[in-house]
Amino acid sequence: MTATMIFDLITGIFTIIGVFFTVVAAIGLIRLPDIYSRTHAASKSATLGVMFVLSAAVLHVYVDEQVFDARLLLGFFFVLLTAPVGGHLISRAAHAKGVPLWEKSLQDELKEDKDKGIE
Repeated sequence: MTATMIFDLITGIFTIIGVFFTVVAAIGLIRLPDIYSRTHAASKSATLGVMFVLSAAVLHVYVDEQVFDARLLLGFFFVLLTAPVGGHLISRAAHAKGVPLWEKSLQDELKEDKDKGIE
């Protein structure tokens, strides 16, 4: 096996893993019961899926084109920073508006913190 073939194999594996996490996130958005679980699926799984796909793209461009594309790296860090923060803010806004948790949820730590006076 040549080095190019090994890098192509790694790129393919990263792409498949990224697609898997993205599909899991999409299924989670459909199947999970409340907004809090859905934002968790959207922010965590989708972020991880995009990270793997962008890593595969960076590796592919670097190996095949012999060029390091900084735009892919910027996209990588942009998604890494914004998606989890956005999911957290959506959940906090839903909780502030009084959107109920799923009836089988065991505890509401944010409500407990507010009752104690911790923000």
